[in-house]
Amino acid sequence: MEQRLANTWRMTNNEKKFIESVLASDLRVDGRRPFDYRDLTIKFGREQGLSEVQLGQTRVMSYVTSQLVQPYRDRPNEGTLSIFTEFSPMADPSFEAGRPGEFAVELGRVIDRGLRESSAMDMESLCVVVGKSVWSIRVDLHIVDNGGNLIDAANIAALVALLTFRRPDCTLGGDDGQELIMHDAEVREPLPLIIHHLPIAVTFAVFGEGNIMVIDPTHKEEMVMGGKMTFTMNSNGDICAVQKAGGVGVMSSIIMQCLQIASAKAADITSKIKHAVEIYNTERASQKANHYLLEVANQVSLSDVIMKEKQVENLIEHLAYMPLDELENSNQGDALAVDTRTKHESISQGRYTRAFVRGPANWDPYSRGISSRLATSFPTLPGFWCVLLGPKTFLLETEETTLLHAENSLG
Repeated sequence: MEQRLANTWRMTNNEKKFIESVLASDLRVDGRRPFDYRDLTIKFGREQGLSEVQLGQTRVMSYVTSQLVQPYRDRPNEGTLSIFTEFSPMADPSFEAGRPGEFAVELGRVIDRGLRESSAMDMESLCVVVGKSVWSIRVDLHIVDNGGNLIDAANIAALVALLTFRRPDCTLGGDDGQELIMHDAEVREPLPLIIHHLPIAVTFAVFGEGNIMVIDPTHKEEMVMGGKMTFTMNSNGDICAVQKAGGVGVMSSIIMQCLQIASAKAADITSKIKHAVEIYNTERASQKANHYLLEVANQVSLSDVIMKEKQVENLIEHLAYMPLDELENSNQGDALAVDTRTKHESISQGRYTRAFVRGPANWDPYSRGISSRLATSFPTLPGFWCVLLGPKTFLLETEETTLLHAENSLG
């Protein structure tokens, strides 16, 4: 404990007086106006439900997880939401490792109250089986760097993580219809959380005798302030929660003025959060579509023809008995462009025209007309014949005598 206090940075009396004198002139040390926020940066992780928010020099990471649990007895059809905070000494030497301190408990309760009491999240949508199984949502907040105003930064990080989180889809099945089946992301698309509105926390620092208020205090300003108030509001102007942790008293007129400012700031931050989440969802959908198209392109090639091996043998045997003149005059002069690379080759009108020789031993799948993938994928498409006429490829369905045309040409 003594070593931790020895490493804590302490502000001198001259620095405190300078900050107070600057604030009395409606200025701030970092150049902002009294009711200006610092620059807000929102980043997303590779996993869904992982976010990092940077507010000035303050950095907070948030991670959302879920698991199936039994509901509370008084609320059998509602899920649960839990907020956990982690204060590391690497973020601030004054933080004690191991157990959460008083400020860590306060931060978690302020964010939890803003989300829970305002019914921002639809808890009934987290119910799977009434009285037996519901989803429990856990939000872990990790303080990376303490630059002041941790409540606002942590609140934004929690909201962004909840908006980007996706829980697995599950259904009831089995023989009795009561078995809970959890579906993978490849089988069914994970479901987002239903969030009705975004409760934004706006923190004010109180200086002097309660007549000087500033928004978004820095770490140095927090060491000088006489108290602080946090208003949690949404973009509609609804008050979700109010927190004042001791300090000097504040007049009611100043509180009403702070509520108006908090409402405007909440609407501004809400628009920034929605814009960042929309860009993230668009990029993720684009990446998923590109990945799907790449998999399809690797599995399917329009220039390859899929046939059963027995059908290929029948087609070879059939064409072997056809006179060469009929092959040349078929399809109004279009030559049959099936290259088997046999010795019975002839060239007609600039295209290869030849007859097949009986027996599969003389048929070479690695040819100009039929690609290598044709030879390795015979058994996958039953009931089709392949006829190659000129530069086009046709698939002839033997059962319904339907002629299908493939777009790409061979060779």
